Amino acid sequence: MTHNMLGFTGGNVARFDRYMLSQMILLFGFYGLVLVLLFWVNRAVRLFDQLIANGQNAMVFLEFSAMIVPGVIVFIIPIASFAAAVSVTNRLNAESELVVAQAAGFGPFRLARPVLVFGVFTALFMLVLTHVLVPMSQLRFAERQAEVAENITARFLTEGSFVHPVEGVTLYIREISPAGELLDIFLSDDRDEGQKYTYTAKKALILRTDAGPRLIMFDGLAQVLNDSSQRLSTTRFKNFTYDISALLSGPIGGNRSVTQIYTPELLNPPKATLVETGETLAALRAEGHFRNAQALYSIVTAMTGFSMLIVAGFSRFGLWRQVVLALGTVALLQTVDNTMLDMARRDASLLWLVYAATAVGAVMNIVILILASRPSARDLRRRRRTLRELSRTPAGGVA
Repeated sequence: MTHNMLGFTGGNVARFDRYMLSQMILLFGFYGLVLVLLFWVNRAVRLFDQLIANGQNAMVFLEFSAMIVPGVIVFIIPIASFAAAVSVTNRLNAESELVVAQAAGFGPFRLARPVLVFGVFTALFMLVLTHVLVPMSQLRFAERQAEVAENITARFLTEGSFVHPVEGVTLYIREISPAGELLDIFLSDDRDEGQKYTYTAKKALILRTDAGPRLIMFDGLAQVLNDSSQRLSTTRFKNFTYDISALLSGPIGGNRSVTQIYTPELLNPPKATLVETGETLAALRAEGHFRNAQALYSIVTAMTGFSMLIVAGFSRFGLWRQVVLALGTVALLQTVDNTMLDMARRDASLLWLVYAATAVGAVMNIVILILASRPSARDLRRRRRTLRELSRTPAGGVA
C-alpha cells in the first residue's frame, strides 16, 4: 500500500501541513479576538469610569484603551495558542483525518511539524509585543496620563455639578469665568478620620507653583467639625491657600515602571535605572529574560495541546478527558513558571529558572510524542482496517 493510494503525494503532504497550519492560525485569531475583548472590556470599564469622572471625553478614552491592548494580547497569546491547537487536533481526530494521515505513515513527530511552525509563529508575535510594543505603549500611556493630569481644568474643574476628585473630597463650582476665576466654590474634605473640613468662597483661582498646583480662595468661610466632640469651629478668611495636588488622580510625573523599560536596559541596567524603579539588579534581569521565556512558553502551550490529544489515539466519543488533562498540565506549567520567576527575581544566580517551565514543558512534549509513536496492537489493527477500507474506495473518493 503506497501513500499515493491515499492521496498523500509530495505536494499533498505540504498541502496537509498548510491546511492544518491555516486552521490553527484561523482559530488562534478567533480565540485571541474573543479573549482580548473579554479582558479589554474588564479593564476598559474601570478606565472609562476614571476618565469620564475626571471630565475627559470619549476620544481620550479610546486612545487610552488602545494603549492597553498590547499588554492584554501578551496575556492571552499562550491561552489562544493552546485552545487553537486543541480545537484543530480534536476536530481532525473526530473527522478521522488524523487516522488517515497516520495510516499513510505520518508519525506523531511528523504530524507535530505544522503545530511547531504555528508555535514559532506565535512566539515571534510574542517577541515583538514584549520587546517593542508593550514597553512603547506603556511608556506612551504614562506620558498621556501625565498630560491629562496637568490639564486641571478638564480633570478637576466642572462647573454646575458636584465632583469627587478622590475619595472623601467633594467639590462644587457654580461657574468658571472666561478669565479662569472660580465663582461660588464649595469644597468638603472628609479624608481626616478625626475632623471634617468644609470651605466655601465667593471666588477662587488656581496657581501653579514649584510645589504643585494651589487653590487660592477669597472671601470665604472655613468650617472644621470634630468627630469625637461634634464641635464645629468656623473661621472667615480674606484669602486661603489649599493644596490640590493630592486631588489629581493619576501621576503628574514620575519614574518609569518595569513594563515601560525596553529589554536591553533591563538586561544591563545602569544605576540610575535601579534607583528609578526601586528594583534590584536580579529583578530587572529576570524581567528581561522573562520576556523571552513568555515567547517560548507559547510554543510549549501549542505543542501540549497537540501532544496530549495525539497520544490518546482515535476515539469516536471525542477526546474531552485528554482536553481536561492538557488544560490541567498547562495550568501546572504556568504555576511553575510564576514560582520560578519569583525565585529568579530574588537571586541573580537563579536567573536560569526563568526558562525552567518552558524546558520542562518541551521535554514533556517530546516524551509524550515518543510514547505516541509506539502504537498499541489495537491501534495497528485499526490502521490496517482503515487502509483496507481506503483501498476499496473508488479513486477520488478520499479528499
